[in-house]
Amino acid sequence: MIDQIDIANVLFLDIETVSTSADYEDLDDEMRELWYIKSRALLRGKSVDELDEADVAAAYTERAGIFAEFGKIICISVGIVHRHKEDDRLKVRLKSFAGNNEALLLQDFTNLITQYYNDPNRYYLCGHNIKEFDVPYICRRLVVHQLPFPAPLNIAGKKPWETKHLLDTLEFWKFGDNKHFTSLRLLAAILGFPSPKDDIDGSQVGRVFWEEGDIERIAFYCEKDVLATIQLFLRYKRVPILEEDQVQHIR
Repeated sequence: MIDQIDIANVLFLDIETVSTSADYEDLDDEMRELWYIKSRALLRGKSVDELDEADVAAAYTERAGIFAEFGKIICISVGIVHRHKEDDRLKVRLKSFAGNNEALLLQDFTNLITQYYNDPNRYYLCGHNIKEFDVPYICRRLVVHQLPFPAPLNIAGKKPWETKHLLDTLEFWKFGDNKHFTSLRLLAAILGFPSPKDDIDGSQVGRVFWEEGDIERIAFYCEKDVLATIQLFLRYKRVPILEEDQVQHIR
């Protein structure tokens, strides 16, 4: 299937998420109680009697961001590939929607999809583990903010053959093995394209956001993940990967 897809019709994306509050103590009473309940499932090695506030607070700092009910999106980066008319080489433009205002960045992102990629029969969304993480997370946060769904994200209740416009580079690597997870960093190492993890990794995003407030650093890291996904996609198509002069970061 991938050989038949025109890469110019694919919007590549990646998201970065953090907990909704800097610390567990900043939550209101109800959300603290709900996180306590959630953390009992996460910290299976400890009984309810052994679980103390320090365990719950540490779990919140480390893991709340991966759950759409307790986290929020601070960056959505996208990659758009086109063929340059003069030299016939592929070029990619990388852009991020990032900041503290999740509703605004979601609105800007969905406006992009609605304007340019709103036909699921023609255009595709692609990411690494996009079906298990990025897309469900985006959709849940759209509901939280009561924002409309563009057609490619209106997937609730859809059958697998109705969501063929969602391309998952992790799924391509699984070859039917649903127990298998392989990181972009590992695939970059074995398939010979630059690693996206030469600065920070996903486990450090929360600290960089809450302690340093460096959203630009997070956005650049997220864009490198998108670029790595594009390189992986090109490897699957067995065509040359992009060189540095073929990549543009739009600010």
